[in-house]
Amino acid sequence: MGNRVKLNLGCCDRIIPGFKSVDIVPPAEIIADLAQPWPWEDSTIEAVVAFDVIEHIEDKIHFMNELWRVLKPGAQATIDTPNASKGAGAFQDPTHKSYWTRNSFQYFQAGSFAHNRLAKAYGIQAKFRIVSLTESQYQDAFEPVWKIQAILEAVK
Repeated sequence: MGNRVKLNLGCCDRIIPGFKSVDIVPPAEIIADLAQPWPWEDSTIEAVVAFDVIEHIEDKIHFMNELWRVLKPGAQATIDTPNASKGAGAFQDPTHKSYWTRNSFQYFQAGSFAHNRLAKAYGIQAKFRIVSLTESQYQDAFEPVWKIQAILEAVK
């Protein structure tokens, strides 16, 4: 798929210039089910954005392992997801299948206590350096929604 491929995972209709749009339905350029093995070779992807997608994937470990597998060493992924520890945003959408907090990312953080102790037992291959982990909020129809943005760098 080329040497400088950047992916916009779960894009729906959010097109980002320079990124290949990926989703399970059109109008995405690449149709792929991210709950299955991903169609990209190991260490071939330059960057990934995943805005409002990981909460729709039931198997967190599969998603993070595949993300790490396809990223080039040092490549970054930017993930936005509702913060399950701060209100309704994580639970309001009936298609959400997994719930994330800031602490969820430590299980995929190279060198963290959680990763060192549990990765092998949990089947976690992914190793990331957390570049940043921030929160933001917006007002939805009836309640505020808190979001987490994680910027992760693949450690290989």
